[in-house]
Amino acid sequence: MAHTTAIRHLVTSHPTGLEINLQRQTTGSAPWHGWYKFPKLGLALTYYDFHNPVLGYAVSASPYISKPFSRGPRHDFSLRMGAGLAYLSNPYNQDTNHKNTIASSALNATLQLRFEYDYALTPHVGLLVGLGLNHYSNGATTKPNFGVNLPSVVLGLNYHELRSFAQVNANAPAPMEVGQTFFNVSTSVGFKQRNPSDRQKYLVNSVTAAVGRRVNRKSNLLAGVEGFYDRSLKAQLADTTRAGIKQPDVKKAGVFVGHELLFGQLAFVSHFGFYVYAPYKSSTAYYERLGLKYHFTNFLFGAVDLKIHRGAADVIEFKVGAKL
Repeated sequence: MAHTTAIRHLVTSHPTGLEINLQRQTTGSAPWHGWYKFPKLGLALTYYDFHNPVLGYAVSASPYISKPFSRGPRHDFSLRMGAGLAYLSNPYNQDTNHKNTIASSALNATLQLRFEYDYALTPHVGLLVGLGLNHYSNGATTKPNFGVNLPSVVLGLNYHELRSFAQVNANAPAPMEVGQTFFNVSTSVGFKQRNPSDRQKYLVNSVTAAVGRRVNRKSNLLAGVEGFYDRSLKAQLADTTRAGIKQPDVKKAGVFVGHELLFGQLAFVSHFGFYVYAPYKSSTAYYERLGLKYHFTNFLFGAVDLKIHRGAADVIEFKVGAKL
């Protein structure tokens, strides 16, 4: 899909692909299973041929969760969300493949969103139809990186060991943490390339302090402050500032509000923030963040976040923190 004019020359074909899924039906062994109407958890192994010699092919592995909207004895309508890693065979190369402005690294992150309808043909086999979107991007770690947006129509077969399953804890009580306030402190590291001609990877750091509250079984709300140090901005200033002129500070500070959608120890994170200190105006005055967060213990967590400026990836943040 030509989501920007810079990749319009690459949209010349209809990619085709094959996907194998291994999935498990949750039955209530954890309280959140019932809160989300017993979703399926799975791993998708996907191959797409772009039918374009500039782009080659993509192979990906994506863990996912599939949440049902409507479920009956013979049908299942659900929304599937997944994230993982992808290999793109023909990344950008300034000497040999300069037309591929979509992706400049072989290793990329992938996101998958799909609506699926499964209709039972037999007690164990279902006909699957779906409408989805696959996205591949390296999060500006290497440039150019406009990313691949690949809409898809899906046709397949599902094998169910047990189409009807026993459900326990369908109405599990809300956890004791609902209504309680907590504090998070964290730090992150990331790497980004400034432009295609400068192949150096620059270090990006952040520190965050936030206060949060568990508002219901599925959600945390947060607000916080954070600081950023992007060393690629120093290199950018060195190229554009005339000799003898004092360069502005490239450090930035921001405030944000956020939401965490909870799946047991795992959470889907979304933040929206504003810079309150940014002497060097290198981007929009606001930023967004999407990511996955996992609590290894009640105290320690890790996260992988994508920081965004007006829809364009800024940096992938690898984060570690503590809940106080």
